[in-house]
Amino acid sequence: MPVTDKSRPQGASSEVVRDINRRIVLNLIRTRQPISRADLARVSGMQRSTISLIVEQLIQENWVLTGPTGRLPRGRRPTFLRLNDERVMIGVDIRPAQITVAVADANGRFISQEAIVTTPDPEFTMDRLIEVIQRIVASCQGRKIEGIGVSVPGRYIPGSNRLVFAPNLGWRDVDLRTPLMKATGLEVEIENAATACALAAVWFDHMEQVRNLVVVTVSEGVGTGILLNGQIVRGLNGMAGEFGHVPLDPQGPLCGCGRRGCWEVYASNSAALRYYRESGSESAGVSFLDLLSRADQGERRAEEALRTMAYHLGRGMRMLVAGFAPERIIVVGDLTRSWKRFEAVIEPEVLAQVLPGGVAPQLIPAREGGVARLRGTVALVLENDFGVCS
Repeated sequence: MPVTDKSRPQGASSEVVRDINRRIVLNLIRTRQPISRADLARVSGMQRSTISLIVEQLIQENWVLTGPTGRLPRGRRPTFLRLNDERVMIGVDIRPAQITVAVADANGRFISQEAIVTTPDPEFTMDRLIEVIQRIVASCQGRKIEGIGVSVPGRYIPGSNRLVFAPNLGWRDVDLRTPLMKATGLEVEIENAATACALAAVWFDHMEQVRNLVVVTVSEGVGTGILLNGQIVRGLNGMAGEFGHVPLDPQGPLCGCGRRGCWEVYASNSAALRYYRESGSESAGVSFLDLLSRADQGERRAEEALRTMAYHLGRGMRMLVAGFAPERIIVVGDLTRSWKRFEAVIEPEVLAQVLPGGVAPQLIPAREGGVARLRGTVALVLENDFGVCS
């Protein structure tokens, strides 16, 4: 049961109840569209009069449109409801090499995408990002832009407007939210990339019934997004989930966070490239995708570098299994392109950590892993109205 503050009176006002019911109806339309008012009442257990009032409100707000009419053997023909595709969101995925900006509709379908280079100068990069977003806003005439969602490879303290911990990005203490809001007049939601991916899994991968999952993002570093009991875990100052910076060996390689031997220096894409370089292979200009390709062609040293990376990924996931007992562990990143290779090494490590009486988590690669972070930015904006993981 949730912990309550006994010093404050408890109880839900009529406004809170109406808001909860509104979110329930909106999510039922989102997940079951097209759906009739009668079916909404049947599935939700609400009175038809309550459903009618909520649906009329959602239509007036342009969240919901009436679609075609259905056919029944007798009686009044039902009118189906669906989300308004003209309600759009702007998603921004910030990474060390590039920033991707996309427009998506309320169903998570991408309408357009473009990318700009991330530079070491955050002010210069933000100016360029604002130019791109302003151009996108101008091109969205006739569409209602609900807001901007931003995923970052680090930790962002809610309420501070500042990115405070992003060792792989190289930016320090940067205000991301204020410049975007001033330049566009839109609401801006910012979240750690792994947490955004966890939201994307719940929103768009039909995991509404999954209450406990961990998303592991693997790129230049390793991040984790955590959903426990149906709620996103952010922790004090939004710093929960930094398992990539848990030291596995205090004498290990130097990490971007300043410590040594963190999980990500053993299990990231950068780690795999280091293993390959240390094997004596010619590695100048070789990317992680190149490494995957060389391994697929049977190059032994590339295969061994990826196997070592996978082993350390699995060893680190033991922390997640023991600490959270998740139903699913979802892996996001370029490694999912060769998932069978990684799964064969990671899965035994994960299974070995399941304690007596426990249940082994399902280990799965992210669907559409290349855009999982962008899909998470869309979910960030929608979460304000739909409140799936609030």
